[in-house]
Amino acid sequence: MTELSVRPATVDDAGAIAVAHHSAWVQTYSDLLPAEHWASDTVARRRHRWRDRLSRRVPGHPLVAVVDEQVVGFAQAGSTRGKDGVPPVQSDELWSLYVRPEHHGSGIGALLLDAVLPARRPAELWVAEANPRARRFYEKHGFAQDGARFTDAHEIVQIRMVRGH
Repeated sequence: MTELSVRPATVDDAGAIAVAHHSAWVQTYSDLLPAEHWASDTVARRRHRWRDRLSRRVPGHPLVAVVDEQVVGFAQAGSTRGKDGVPPVQSDELWSLYVRPEHHGSGIGALLLDAVLPARRPAELWVAEANPRARRFYEKHGFAQDGARFTDAHEIVQIRMVRGH
């Protein structure tokens, strides 16, 4: 029987979070980013950044999803941040939600989303316009595009999705 839980991330989770983060990025963004991007965007680099972030316990501390004692995803939310001059419309924002690709469709993403932003709680998030899988997931959980957009540092168009009023 599979054992699934969600808990606050610890510094010891940095490596597993880095693998989940990197593998989801490779699956989602490999066609959107130039090949040279992946020379510096490595699991080791992400592990270092996650270890640093988790050791500081800053606002928006991530939660991890654990299946049979293995971290398979994470999510974090916090106060809304304006993006590229686009003012926020909600006070809470989903900052990130990533699940290892082999666990997509398992319900782990929904569990993480509900843990960091309980259902019906007004919130906003930014998602790559070229990521239809993620957009469908967020629509299923009550988010809708509101027309706001910006182009991020990787030249990827991000669209805002909003839930609640």
